[in-house]
Amino acid sequence: MNRNEWITQAARLQAADQPFALVTVLSAQAPTSGKAGDKAVVTPDGQIHGWIGGGCAQPAVIKTVRRALLDGQPRKIRIAPSDESAERDLGDVLEFGMACHSGGTLELFIDPVMPSAMLTVVGDSPVARALVGLAPRVGLRVAVVAQGAQAADFPDADTVLDSDDVSQVSARLSSPFVVVATQGRRDVQGLKAALALQPQGLWFVASARKAGVLLESLVASGEDPAAVARIVAPAGQFIGAQTPEEIALSVLTSVVAARRGREPAAPAAQAALTGSMASSVSSAAQSSAAASAAMATSCCSTPAATEPMEAASAKTVAPVAAASSCCGGAKKAAAAHAATASDAVAVPALTAEPKAALATVAASAKSSCCGG
Repeated sequence: MNRNEWITQAARLQAADQPFALVTVLSAQAPTSGKAGDKAVVTPDGQIHGWIGGGCAQPAVIKTVRRALLDGQPRKIRIAPSDESAERDLGDVLEFGMACHSGGTLELFIDPVMPSAMLTVVGDSPVARALVGLAPRVGLRVAVVAQGAQAADFPDADTVLDSDDVSQVSARLSSPFVVVATQGRRDVQGLKAALALQPQGLWFVASARKAGVLLESLVASGEDPAAVARIVAPAGQFIGAQTPEEIALSVLTSVVAARRGREPAAPAAQAALTGSMASSVSSAAQSSAAASAAMATSCCSTPAATEPMEAASAKTVAPVAAASSCCGGAKKAAAAHAATASDAVAVPALTAEPKAALATVAASAKSSCCGG
């Protein structure tokens, strides 16, 4: 067996952008066939290219390699003779018992080599071009999506799609990170294409005000509100950026942070979108309350007879009692009714069961001098 086979296999797997782990023997206590400095490339399916010792060590190595490829974290393991094959976490090393009769102890270092993450840049703006040039410098592969894009204009990109059609983009790309830098050219279409990729992180280069308007339009057009709310806008870390290259650097900082498991800051546009939706709901509730107050100005109109049960249940008993006598002044009743409705909008809690509220209103209507 060629002990240096791992070199060839590592180059092949890296060129194909396939994950693997480089396993190195750190120390060996006889009797072991593996020696300090021996190396092997181990793939997720358990293939071993190179030499790290005999068959007794391989199950523990393959098991640990698979764990390392899941989280990208290196590990040190010790394989020592034991009556039990259980593993023990000793802090700086994970120890596996080995029941083989050959004996000997091995310590190995397992270093996962992960494929480069893909960053998709949507748009053909100065910021987009700067991002495409910078991203490979931090180990990211780049795909460009822009209507009418030319591959020659993006020499650092691995893939260039000349259409932002949602079906084409989702069929041809898979990307954990997406930045939309359309900057006024096909913004909504670019955002829809980005959402179709269902990325782990999605950033939109725009002001908070513009982003808020466009994100609302996405929800109105049928996009998933939860997915839209995860769009980070304005994109990037605050570094006082002014030029396209500086803006690209600030955005790339956020992408790298997300790639390394850092939590992104709360997007301003998300807060604006949430606030706008809450404002719309509040305005609608206030309009409904005003309409109810207008109806109450005539004691001959019975609110409970014309309003939905939910609205009737939100009324307190006080305005109903005030409205039971038209001789007591319709204006006072309307004012009390409007004030109570306003309170009900601010704190939408039910003050009476629907049936009980309706019964109270009906009884008050009968006692009215207008005859109900």
